[in-house]
Amino acid sequence: MTAATRDEVPVTLGGDGVEVRTKIIGGGMSVGYLRLSEGTDMGPALKGLEGDACQCPHWGYLLKGRLRMLTPTGEEYYEAGQAYYWEPGHVPVAMEDCEFVEFSPAAEFQAVIDHVTTQAG
Repeated sequence: MTAATRDEVPVTLGGDGVEVRTKIIGGGMSVGYLRLSEGTDMGPALKGLEGDACQCPHWGYLLKGRLRMLTPTGEEYYEAGQAYYWEPGHVPVAMEDCEFVEFSPAAEFQAVIDHVTTQAG
């Protein structure tokens, strides 16, 4: 069993209003502690992935803020205090400063992080 507080988890993606901390916790899953500044649109960083969207599923909880999620079927809004499941094919846009914790298949999420890092570089 692996435990990981936010401050113990290394930053795997940072800059331009984005901070992503991830750590593999077992069972092929990772925990992610994420912060998006108000106005952050992940769309440009996800260009080039299938559907120009994140293809990794996530289960999580929005701790702070308000988030708009663009999906193939439209838009969904999430607010602090809500748990969520985001299926593959989503693009987050921060309507307010957001903080959330989520669980994702580690290899799939790392592939997305690697793509975003390449886009930024």
